[in-house]
Amino acid sequence: MLCARRLGGFGAGLRVRWVSTSWSPVGAAFNVQPQGRRLDLFGERRGLFGVPELSAPEGFRVAQEKALRKTEQLVGRVCSAPPGPQTVLIFDELSDSLCRVADLADFVKIAHPEAAFREAAEEACRSIGAMVETLNTNVELYQSLQKLLADKKLVDSLDPETRRVAELFMFDFEISGIHLDREKRKRAVDLNVKILDLSSAFLMGTHFPSRIEKHLLPEHIRHHFELAGDHVLVDGLRAEVPDDLVREAAYKIFLYPNAGQLKCLEELLSNRDLLAKLVGYSTYSHRALQGTMAKNPETVMQFLEKLSDKLSERTIKDFEMIRGMKMKLNPQNSELMPWDPPYYSGVLRAERYNSEPSLYCPFFSLGACMEGLNILFNRLFGISLYVEQPAKGEVWCEDVRKLAVVHESEGLLGYIYCDFFQRADKPHQDCHFTIRGGRLKEDGDYQLPVVVLMLNLPHPSKNLPTLLTPGMMENLFHEMGHAMHSMLGRTRYQHVTGTRCPTDFAEVPSILMEYFANDYRVVHQFARHYQTGQSLPRNMVSRLCESKKVCAAADMQLQVFYAALDQIYHGKHPLRSSTTDILRDTQEKFYGLPYVPNTAWQLRFSHLVGYGAKYYSYLVSRAVASMVWRECFLRDPFNRAAGERYRREMLAHGGGKEPLLMVQGVLQKCPSIDDFVNALVSDLDMDLETFLMDSE
Repeated sequence: MLCARRLGGFGAGLRVRWVSTSWSPVGAAFNVQPQGRRLDLFGERRGLFGVPELSAPEGFRVAQEKALRKTEQLVGRVCSAPPGPQTVLIFDELSDSLCRVADLADFVKIAHPEAAFREAAEEACRSIGAMVETLNTNVELYQSLQKLLADKKLVDSLDPETRRVAELFMFDFEISGIHLDREKRKRAVDLNVKILDLSSAFLMGTHFPSRIEKHLLPEHIRHHFELAGDHVLVDGLRAEVPDDLVREAAYKIFLYPNAGQLKCLEELLSNRDLLAKLVGYSTYSHRALQGTMAKNPETVMQFLEKLSDKLSERTIKDFEMIRGMKMKLNPQNSELMPWDPPYYSGVLRAERYNSEPSLYCPFFSLGACMEGLNILFNRLFGISLYVEQPAKGEVWCEDVRKLAVVHESEGLLGYIYCDFFQRADKPHQDCHFTIRGGRLKEDGDYQLPVVVLMLNLPHPSKNLPTLLTPGMMENLFHEMGHAMHSMLGRTRYQHVTGTRCPTDFAEVPSILMEYFANDYRVVHQFARHYQTGQSLPRNMVSRLCESKKVCAAADMQLQVFYAALDQIYHGKHPLRSSTTDILRDTQEKFYGLPYVPNTAWQLRFSHLVGYGAKYYSYLVSRAVASMVWRECFLRDPFNRAAGERYRREMLAHGGGKEPLLMVQGVLQKCPSIDDFVNALVSDLDMDLETFLMDSE
């Protein structure tokens, strides 16, 4: 209930060894190797993120005990206070006191290089989690909120954001079953615990390698896999390997059904359904989609079916192209199978557009890309990024950069810690973490948001800055979109700060940034060769963008298939047949390539844990981002008035406003399902200008 957590010029501390072209301070700071800090014998050690207690791992216990004491005080206050707007403020302060420890610990437990810090953070997460469970079942606390929402006169007097936050807190209570009688409430708690355990077990199983006896695999392909005595371990699909037999073997072995994992998935889906019914929903999907843009599973399936119909002809053409390339390279075995599209579509892209990533890397130094983001944000929002020297102990690794986000008239908006570089045991994922949410404090000051952006980029060296592939550059822009959502949100309540919004809306700001990353007018502002200063030629940018549209309909059709499968699994129970039979039927209806007997892809579908009944969200977010791009930025990606409108109508509200109302505010209309579908499909069309360039 109370922790709505997450689904980047150092001054004296750095010396610039070389700068071959003229960079801004933020660009220069990211294009050099950290030289370490000057010897500081007397400087005070501040603690992680400036939290004094966290100068050592033991500080997590101090921080969590402090948060738990404050929680007890706030629970007493809210239960004794008369219902009114103050009720919501105290609830949010309660949420904030827990989240400020839990969110920070969530990040530290997976990202800190020292085991002692990770273990202490893990223990803090458990402790805060236990307190959240206690609060979720605190009937007196629930009743204090219920009194407010049951009083129509009081509710009508609340401003829209306060009313929405009150309803969100109530929703969090009720999905835990607190409104039920004692026996059913205990049943709901038990189901929640069981679902958590099953989710953890299923997630681990999705990554667990498959084993096969070595002699069953042709000798000439064994070197593509890890050997373990008399066995071969297969830990992935090897989708990019040119050898068809390697991809086929990986697909059939990695996706071979595991009885334990199958039982785990069936129990997870069944228990989710039981919990949903217990707390008053007909299916788990109906429960999960409460408060989203889609609102209900019927709308989601209507969207997916319409999109599938619209993609159908394009997908068939894509499969024909892929089949043609397979026939050209492997005439003896030209039947198109599910393990073929990723590899052969890549071959088609390279052949048609010559978009080899290594040709682009010299133009995309990390410093250049950060400079590009700085230019874009300055022109759209009047914001500048300044690199600050962190205090001793404030960061967990010396190569983490700290950015202050400063508005030209509003001043400091918040901080972004940029954990961009590879290191041992660091998770291989690009993501955004909320460390502290923004909120209006009782004294009238605004609690500034703090976030971390985590990437996995190669380190710069003495003679070479970090060079990004086009994909890395796009990911950087994507994650910075999340960061700006956090920085520009100015909600009264931290429970709905920044990215704490419905799942099918949360990716809109980040995906929108991908459109900027693929627009030549934006790229031209920063993409220049790290040695010569030469700008990236326009035709190279155009070809890169168009290369992404090769077989894009087939790629999108695959996402539709996954989203439909997710909806069916979380729909009416008992399921009409086994999860594998449903997979086969859904694949036939929504994808088109044949199901491979004795495989069970659903057992590797890790998103069923974090995005259960919500896998469709990425498609919906992309549709909204496409519509916002066309409405606001297609004519001029630096349009300040459009940037301010986008901030005012969308970014500023976080999750404090109905998502469709925010979309309507930007688009000046409420989009229909057909609008969502058409936005996605129109993005697949080839750009005429690029076609003419290629014809010359």
